[in-house]
Amino acid sequence: MPELNTSSLPDLIFTVLFFFMMVTSMRDVTVNLEIKTPVGGSEIEKLERKSLVSHIYIGPPSKDYRATLGSAPRIQLNEFFATPDAVRDFVHAERESMFEKDKPFMKMSLKIDQNVHMGIVTDVKQELRKAKAQNVVYSATKDDKRK
Repeated sequence: MPELNTSSLPDLIFTVLFFFMMVTSMRDVTVNLEIKTPVGGSEIEKLERKSLVSHIYIGPPSKDYRATLGSAPRIQLNEFFATPDAVRDFVHAERESMFEKDKPFMKMSLKIDQNVHMGIVTDVKQELRKAKAQNVVYSATKDDKRK
C-alpha cells in the first residue's frame, strides 16, 4: 500500500492560520483612567455578545496624565479623552460601524469609578438620550461574599 503524501499539509495549515489572523480583530482599548467599579448589586449579568457593547469610561486620570489633566473625573471614549458633548458623535460612529441587523441591540456600557459624583454621569446620560441610545448597562464587580 502506498504512503499518504502529506507534503502539502503544512501549507494548508498555515493558509488557514493566516486567514483567521486576517479576519479576526482584537478590540483593545487602553484605559487611561483609574476605575474601581462598584462591588455588589442584585442584578449582575454577564453580557453575551460583547461585539454589540461600546464602552464609556468615567473616572480620574491615571498617574501618567494627572500632571497635565489634574485629578478631576474625565470621560474616555475609546482611546481619547472627551467632553460630554462628544458622546453623541461617539454613539453615532459606533452605530454606523455595526451591521444593520445588530443596530437595535447596541448597548452602551458605562464603566464608572465608584467615587465619581453623579454630575458628569448625568451629563453623559443626557447625551445618550439625545443620541437615542437607551440600552445602557453599568459595570460592577461581583461580590463573592454575598450569598
